[in-house]
Amino acid sequence: MDNDRELILQCLNRDIEAQKALYARLEPRMHAICRQYARNEAEAEDILQTGFLKLFKNLHQYRFEGSFEGWVRRIIVNTAINYNRQQVHINRDIDIELLAYDTPFCDDALSKLSAKDLEDIIREMPHSHWAVFNLHEIEGYEHKEIGTMLGISEGTSKSQLHRAKVSIRRKLRGLGLG
Repeated sequence: MDNDRELILQCLNRDIEAQKALYARLEPRMHAICRQYARNEAEAEDILQTGFLKLFKNLHQYRFEGSFEGWVRRIIVNTAINYNRQQVHINRDIDIELLAYDTPFCDDALSKLSAKDLEDIIREMPHSHWAVFNLHEIEGYEHKEIGTMLGISEGTSKSQLHRAKVSIRRKLRGLGLG
């Protein structure tokens, strides 16, 4: 934490070398997060750069409480959400009948997929589905939080997650895994 504190203070004093060092330290993990929310590498890079611009612009707001990396992660995730919100209008309709049942994933089928294969399947979904899928299944947010972040209702978040899972199941079946 002391190393973070010193580096952050140097960044606040507009020390370019400190900013480069902070970027170099955080970039690999934050880039991985951006790839989860992007359709391709160019989008991931756009999200990453926008996120780091926001980070440096708002660094003065960090209060040295809690994890600095967690604070940065939140900026990157919010940047990705905003990026995706601009890309597509999220379907705000709730299909209650779809929520009436939800079958669990076939763990055996998922274990046979590489991370890249699963990533490709997720990226083929509509933005609204995979944004909710990422936030819930990967980032661990609850539906109420997702609703607030995306400007949708909690029920719509649940519906979008269900649709994402149905889409993944269809793809798995198409690959002979489901």
